[in-house]
Amino acid sequence: MSSILQRQLETSCPGVVSCADILALAARDSVVETGGTGWPVPLGRRDGLVSRAADTVNLPAFNDPINVQIRKFIDKGLNTQDLVALSGAHTIGTAACALFSYRLYNYNTTNGPDPTIDTAFLPTLRNLCPNGGDGSRRVDLDTGSVGRFDNSYYANLRNRRGVLESDAALWNDPTTQRFVQRFLGVRGLLGLTFNVEFGRSMIRMGNTEVKTGTQGEIRRVCTAIN
Repeated sequence: MSSILQRQLETSCPGVVSCADILALAARDSVVETGGTGWPVPLGRRDGLVSRAADTVNLPAFNDPINVQIRKFIDKGLNTQDLVALSGAHTIGTAACALFSYRLYNYNTTNGPDPTIDTAFLPTLRNLCPNGGDGSRRVDLDTGSVGRFDNSYYANLRNRRGVLESDAALWNDPTTQRFVQRFLGVRGLLGLTFNVEFGRSMIRMGNTEVKTGTQGEIRRVCTAIN
């Protein structure tokens, strides 16, 4: 969708609207369309001059342990609460079986399932992603509420039903578990409103390493530098 919009804007207003701004607006609008709360999106960003898969090495990966995820966020000027809040974006969307099938069949050196997965949930995941099956098949990241932007993602983590290893790790590690609990409003802890905090974290992330003025460029095609 963002690529289509970019082509339309580039035709009408060449060299004006960056792909970075389009992506930021599309992310906000996707949240609003699925029931979430919007946030102000500052515009005027320019696109970077690098477009290589190798340059994503410093971004959190689906199988990074918690300490690595936290360090990567700190390196970008973000904190642990930002990590947990922004991971909540997985309340909508899907993942390919290939990304987590190893958790179901050959986790670490045990050649069995990840023991942190809810045993009642394991057959469901294995049915969706059979051993040796179609690795491109998509699975909901937020079981039971994939099309709704809400905090049910965190309830699934608490119930050990996180699909990706990086999601499950948010509950399994006490450093991040306390933020998951606060987004759930667990009794005895000061609750955090997920929609509000997600927007704040998106603003913080959107202000990271912003290029303006003569920095970078306005890409004609979002998937490649000019």
